[in-house]
Amino acid sequence: MPGQKTLSDAYRQLMAGDHGDPFSVLGMHQYKKQLFVRALLPGAVSVSVIDIKSRRKVAALERVPDTDIFASAIPRRVTPFPYRLLIDWGTHQQELEDAYRFSKILGDIDVWLLAEGTHYRPYEKMGAHPMEIDGVSGVSFAVWAPNARRVSVVGDFNNWDGRRHMMRLRPECGVWEIFVPHMVTGDLYKFEVMTQDAVVLLKADPYAFRAELRPNSASVVHGMQTIYPSKEERKKANALDAPISIYEVHLGSWRLPMEEGKRWFTYRELAHQLIPYVKELGFTHIELLPLHEYPLDESWGYQPVGLYAPTSRYGTPDDLRYFVETAHENGIGVILDWVPGHFPIDAHGLEKFDGTCLYEHADPREGFHQDWNVLIYNYGGREVRNFLVGNALYWIERFGIDGLRVDAVASMLYRDYSREPGEWIPNQYGGRENLEAIAFIRRMNEVVGIERPEAITMAEESTSFPGVCRPTYHGGLGFHFKWNLGWMHDTLAYMKEDPLHRKYHHDKMRFGIMYAFSENFVLPLSHDEVVHCKASILGRMPGDEWQRFANLRAYYGFMWGHPGKKLLFMGSEFGQYSEWHSNGSLDWHLLQYPVHHGVQRLVRDLNLVYQHHPALYRLDFDYRGFEWIVHDDFDNSVFAFLRKDDQNNFVIIVSNLTPIPRHDYHIGVPQSGTYVELINTDAEIYAGSGMHNGELRARRIAHHGHHWSLTMTIPPLATVMLALKPK
Repeated sequence: MPGQKTLSDAYRQLMAGDHGDPFSVLGMHQYKKQLFVRALLPGAVSVSVIDIKSRRKVAALERVPDTDIFASAIPRRVTPFPYRLLIDWGTHQQELEDAYRFSKILGDIDVWLLAEGTHYRPYEKMGAHPMEIDGVSGVSFAVWAPNARRVSVVGDFNNWDGRRHMMRLRPECGVWEIFVPHMVTGDLYKFEVMTQDAVVLLKADPYAFRAELRPNSASVVHGMQTIYPSKEERKKANALDAPISIYEVHLGSWRLPMEEGKRWFTYRELAHQLIPYVKELGFTHIELLPLHEYPLDESWGYQPVGLYAPTSRYGTPDDLRYFVETAHENGIGVILDWVPGHFPIDAHGLEKFDGTCLYEHADPREGFHQDWNVLIYNYGGREVRNFLVGNALYWIERFGIDGLRVDAVASMLYRDYSREPGEWIPNQYGGRENLEAIAFIRRMNEVVGIERPEAITMAEESTSFPGVCRPTYHGGLGFHFKWNLGWMHDTLAYMKEDPLHRKYHHDKMRFGIMYAFSENFVLPLSHDEVVHCKASILGRMPGDEWQRFANLRAYYGFMWGHPGKKLLFMGSEFGQYSEWHSNGSLDWHLLQYPVHHGVQRLVRDLNLVYQHHPALYRLDFDYRGFEWIVHDDFDNSVFAFLRKDDQNNFVIIVSNLTPIPRHDYHIGVPQSGTYVELINTDAEIYAGSGMHNGELRARRIAHHGHHWSLTMTIPPLATVMLALKPK
């Protein structure tokens, strides 16, 4: 038997919850041809050892004086054997498996990959996993806390007592592990972490697949989703040359139940309400504001504390998987807002997870966002990078998410983002670029591209950083798409002007073409443009009631004709008056009025025309797909251009952004024939004035560099799309 002084010290440390290697003392051990069993069971009156095979009681453990530890030699036994503990709690007896009789959880290969930061799917080993070992059901736990003095898993199952299930450290990778028998799906848990300074922290599981509903913050045991099959039709629907029209949604405020008391629709309920609505309006994709668990409703999900856990506000992970499956069955893709740029300082989160700056930088000049009061990931850390790259793959592979829209990329790319001189640290070459973040982004895009080639990533990147959508093997960041924030700012600024003054701001509408093909752009009218006193999209439009709606319809027509994929935030599709408020519902009652219903119908028709005419999307990112017809008619505020595909099909888009009709307006066209209106945003069905063109016959009169031309009426504050009438 080990020396009495050594064992007494170990018992004292175990009782204090301050033993870094409990597996060396607790459980069954051989010593000098004898077997010993020791168990720490606060509250127990007596403990016996049961041989599982024979079902016989083979020993009664003796309480170590002044402790809750029970220990004894097993008479006449020298070879370890499977056993259970028969515990008398005073009020009842209970036969339990001993967590300390089970061997290591992580295999050697997993340990090496985790240590190297090259495990594509760390979530398969880390966190909590219901499983069976040696015929015993329970949950395995693994958490990275290399600088901790001790880590335990605690929960209702052990009265939140950190002494009951102290974990084993795998020093090769800094991961603590344990298998806890009898735990089941739905059990609450956290990790109790003792720092080197003996401070005890209570942390949620960074890899938890499910979390409690705020304000509670425990992690919840939940099985991992099965791998979502890779589908060729999704690859085609997400391709660069596909029509992509995105409806951006905040699930908690799209629509609320009519019941008393606040609650949200669940993922399953939304699957049967939101998806049919999106399909009816002709959108190809839904983009969901961040769904990883977050503590504060008002953050809209942009301060995630549980990156692997779908928020419990709307149901379980199984419910979210059902939502995505239902969307795909209806031909709708699902894009998820993803936030790998920062995390909040909530005590149960990642901040100083093991008492040290583990996930974040220690120096606030590198690790703290002053604007948002959040912490920045240490992208140079192998394990941190692996945590994030694995998370990107997790949402795609386990839920079938079609793509990730990466939030605030500019804040990741630049060390001096929103900082004054002296508030940031240059990189190793003295520059402002965050080389570690750039390496992480490239690796994430490479892993997603290799493992799930049907999926896409898109960057919300607000600067002119070069090569955002260029492949990594050509020196780019490797994104498929980038939000065109410059186009959005310029065109909204133009539309806000009184039409009388628009001729002085003409360049704002045409400047976007100067760089339209430098990246693979999405044209975003997102949630960011309808909050913080910016007004709704309709609220930006000048003039009286009629002019405001006419402006909005003309703008949407221009947008759907312009090169780039489309994105519209919920409520904008029917011209909501008010800004978006995340704690309420959209103003659905407005649809009883013709002007709002007209905008909604226009958006639907724009989507349908968009999808049925490859000229409007096939060459979105190729200069061959666009040609100006009229770009310099400042006085009339008229724009006209061609959209073309690689099969010589084309659509003509003409916008008149003044309230004055332009009769007998002469434009050049590429071919002879009869032209018809595909879209006229001034049509009566959209609550417009009804001014329109009948069939337009091209004449052989050269104009605007073409051999043919036609004369048309451009309605006031309207966009018209024209195409050749099929023969």
